[in-house]
Amino acid sequence: MADEKMVVAQPEKKDDDVKILDHYMLNANGLNVEVNIKQTTDFVPLYEVIFPGIGIATKLLLVSLRGEMINMVPIDAQRIQIKEYLEDLTKRVQSASKILIDKYLPGTGPDTKNVLSAYMVNMMIGLGDLEAPLSDEHLEEIAVNGSRGPLWVFHKKIGWCKTNILPTNEDAIYEQAESIGRRVGREINNLAPLMDAELPDGSRVNATLFPISQIGNTITIRKFEKNPWTMPAMVKNGTINPKLAGLIWLCIQNEISLIISGGTASGKTSFLNAMSMFFPATRRIISVEETKELSLPKFFQWVSMLTRQPNPEGKGEVTLYDLMINALRQRPDIILVGEVRTGKDAETLFEAIHTGHAVYGTVHADNAQDTIIRMTNPPINVPKIMMNAIGGMIVAFRHRTRGIRRVLEFAEIQKSGDANTLYQWNIRDDVFMQANDMTRLAELINLYGGLTRKEIEDDIAEKANILNWMVKYNVINVDDAGFVVANYYKRKDKVIDVVRNDVPYSDKLFS
Repeated sequence: MADEKMVVAQPEKKDDDVKILDHYMLNANGLNVEVNIKQTTDFVPLYEVIFPGIGIATKLLLVSLRGEMINMVPIDAQRIQIKEYLEDLTKRVQSASKILIDKYLPGTGPDTKNVLSAYMVNMMIGLGDLEAPLSDEHLEEIAVNGSRGPLWVFHKKIGWCKTNILPTNEDAIYEQAESIGRRVGREINNLAPLMDAELPDGSRVNATLFPISQIGNTITIRKFEKNPWTMPAMVKNGTINPKLAGLIWLCIQNEISLIISGGTASGKTSFLNAMSMFFPATRRIISVEETKELSLPKFFQWVSMLTRQPNPEGKGEVTLYDLMINALRQRPDIILVGEVRTGKDAETLFEAIHTGHAVYGTVHADNAQDTIIRMTNPPINVPKIMMNAIGGMIVAFRHRTRGIRRVLEFAEIQKSGDANTLYQWNIRDDVFMQANDMTRLAELINLYGGLTRKEIEDDIAEKANILNWMVKYNVINVDDAGFVVANYYKRKDKVIDVVRNDVPYSDKLFS
């Protein structure tokens, strides 16, 4: 059985039919990696990984030294997530690898030695050649689909691509999954052939074993977004227009609860994160999630809680429902719910709304009407009349062919529990169009904010101007965007004056 988990095939020879779609360099834990994305004669693009300075023969030699390295530097997989242990372990692996390089590759120069040492660190402590795509912020998903074919990746701009990274065999994939699970206290074997886990950076991992997965052992990694989405960033890339974003801002300012629905990978949680910048800094926020995906401005009073799976004996499980009940005991002003899946989840969510909390959460559904149907039928089964506790609903949509995400619909919830769609995305022209006039939502904003319809329109326009100003001056970082909104609540006239006079943004602008 080969020690190497993945093999990087030789770069393809140049061909007249090959078109370079993208090219860039990565830093994978100190190792320089070259990425070429090519459109070849195949149906899908090729994501080609190249390790400059490391040939195939050298890689095979380094892999063969794995056993000798383990004898020199024993590794406690369960302690790798401890920062101090990992830092010390990395230094020891670097030192040991240089000793082995001097022994087996005498005369290697210092620069090349550093490159080879970085590769051995990734091989011994990280996930080997998987570290290259893991370090690529352009990727959303990494998929190992058995050993018969290459690793696949989902590129944010280009979509699914084949790679030149090839699993050596089924045992190698199993060892990779087992290693990931061991580090986070998860188990995967013939008796427990399914595993959900989380990498130290927050990326989600799912693994399945043959014969549950008929194509062979699989590993799927949903990469954690290191630069969380904000509303100006979504306005900038066309996910939403400033006017609709301004309406959502006004709803949040008046503590009107909202639900975000959409299909898998449509961007529901990303949109929830983008909305969070509109929360007043004076509020206490509790979030409950199955995996950590939210990232709020650092100056918020924010308590993040995560579910926990049971141990191999079936004990110690902490469910989303458990966390929601616990959140209500922490005196929250705002509760964020990762995803509503069960009747218990929904029951607690509506209890929170009825006891005076603003609640924002996500649910799987394709459009506004389907969201009502999903929420009011098993397994969630909320009485339809209770749906009016929610003020509005945002439907996130991912257009796979175009490779874009958009707000498909924004609807208000009427007293009957039905959805009244206010805005819809026009796919032909890629614009957001008003579908119906606001009724119930206008009543709620008037009730909680005291605004007339004319004042609502003026307020939305004002907020849209601020968002446009943020886009113009690239204020899209989560802390910078949150800083502007926090100042809007504290010194509104100052922010409006800055926007009106088109003053460039700086962090000292409102001091």
